[in-house]
Amino acid sequence: MAQNPTVEEFLATLDHPRADDVRRIRAAIMASDAELTEHVKWRAPSFCARGVDRVTFRLFPADHLQLVFHRGAKPQETAGFEFGDDTGLLRWADTDRAVLSLGDSADVTAKLDAIVALVERWVRV
Repeated sequence: MAQNPTVEEFLATLDHPRADDVRRIRAAIMASDAELTEHVKWRAPSFCARGVDRVTFRLFPADHLQLVFHRGAKPQETAGFEFGDDTGLLRWADTDRAVLSLGDSADVTAKLDAIVALVERWVRV
């Protein structure tokens, strides 16, 4: 499991109403794939596959807890890109970028396995 001390430090001082949920989701995602790395991007933890940012928390404004599924910092070719979401959790913001919004802690608990499975699939496309 690759853990960046910068993310650890960030989370240790995170002042957010959903900080415990962020820590729980982050731990589950990092435990799911030994090849994932992480760093702080957009003032939140971001997960990377093969050195490319793929899934990033969106924590601000403070009433938000979202995961942004993207394909890196720069626009990517979208011809032929497909990602099936049989969970119905993703809202597509563009042809190659989606957002997963989370309600309260019970919502996180109910969806955690599905979230991890989506991240595992997403980082491989």
